[in-house]
Amino acid sequence: MATINRRHALKTLGLTASAAAFAQHAQAETIQEITFPKDPRYVAIAQPITAVVLGAGNRGNVYGRYALANPNDIKMIGVAEPIPFRNDKFAKAHGISEQHRFKTWEDVFKVPKFADAIIISTPDYLHYGPAMKALAMGYHVLLEKPISPSLQECLEILAAAKKSKSIIAVCHVLRYTTYFRKLKELCDSGELGTMMSINHLEGIEYVHMAHSYVRGNWHEAAKTNPIILAKSCHDLDIMRWIANKSAKTVSAYGNLKWFKRENAPEGSTERCVEGCKVERECPFSAIKVYYEQKKRIHVLDVPEDPALQGPAILEKLKTSNYGRCVYRMNNDQPDHYTSIYQFDDGVLATFGLEAFTAWEARKTRVMFSMGEIEGDNDLIKVTDFRTKEVTLWKASTQKEFNNSGHGGGDFGLMQNFVQAVAQNNPALLTSTIDASIESHVMGFMAEASRKNGKSMEIKLG
Repeated sequence: MATINRRHALKTLGLTASAAAFAQHAQAETIQEITFPKDPRYVAIAQPITAVVLGAGNRGNVYGRYALANPNDIKMIGVAEPIPFRNDKFAKAHGISEQHRFKTWEDVFKVPKFADAIIISTPDYLHYGPAMKALAMGYHVLLEKPISPSLQECLEILAAAKKSKSIIAVCHVLRYTTYFRKLKELCDSGELGTMMSINHLEGIEYVHMAHSYVRGNWHEAAKTNPIILAKSCHDLDIMRWIANKSAKTVSAYGNLKWFKRENAPEGSTERCVEGCKVERECPFSAIKVYYEQKKRIHVLDVPEDPALQGPAILEKLKTSNYGRCVYRMNNDQPDHYTSIYQFDDGVLATFGLEAFTAWEARKTRVMFSMGEIEGDNDLIKVTDFRTKEVTLWKASTQKEFNNSGHGGGDFGLMQNFVQAVAQNNPALLTSTIDASIESHVMGFMAEASRKNGKSMEIKLG
């Protein structure tokens, strides 16, 4: 763990303006670059484990990319995906035989078990069925979050996991980033006294909000998950992890205020490509986001060939929800959301979920009796009230995970799961089904509080 000159670090590490602001008024400052040694429990794998991916969309391909980058760890030997474009693309990338290509997840379980693990990256409402079937057939399971839109289904998956000898992990990828691992370590150290409160904020970013929760797959809560789970079960998991205590009650507030038909500008149309008079000045313009900037176009299933891609994108904007006006969708997810949790020992946590930010990141502040920790998803600032000493930590992504999403967390998760399966040792898991269920209950009770207008008790069962 190296201590480096502050001025040099700010220059060479490319800190953001917000990160630099942390350092501006610090006294006795040092900046330390976070490095983590390899987990001594991890071993060289004699032969790669094998897996079947259910759902070859965005998340399925994230885990697929880990397999391509680490062929000695894991090999994808099966895929279930109803969209031919995605099925063909995934099968070709991984050399999957025709006999192990399936249209639906149900088809996978109609044949005898032929892999070590099942990776479930189907839509949220299709998690329960394959999870229960995979556990019953003896597959190890990597389950994308949220576990299920139903609290009862979550509890049934937990019960099935406890009865099974299979390993089951939930994709809370933030636990595997260097940033959150360091934040957790600092909070657990006890060096700043007793934990008092947690303030945590997730900025969705305005384009991401429009893409995923206004136009996208999660625009209707009843058909997927409430946004507190669909977007923020990561954050609930992190707060529970940092507090290291159980949450007891929650009060939540939020609503859909902006993305509604009554806020549609004069001259706007049902689709951005239908001659909308305000399209050029609209920050949510589908033409700008998808056609011109080529952002988030993986969901459109368009060719990679530039000559074919542009026309294909425009066609999708004429026919899919991604081309619709954000003020004229049938969306119902809140665009701002605040919840207050009370944990054991009187620890309080406030969580804000905000659509209208220019940045897509998390910001966290943890207050202790003798100090304070602040983090902006990149830099961590620790202040000791007694000594007035301020220490800054730069949380760099591990080199081997530089091409991984979520700050290295996606590949960190995969490495952890592979090791647990290869060694048949569930104790190696960082993100267990038990911990994940508890944070999911926090989300379900927050949504109940928001809808009922009263504080809710948080308990399993």
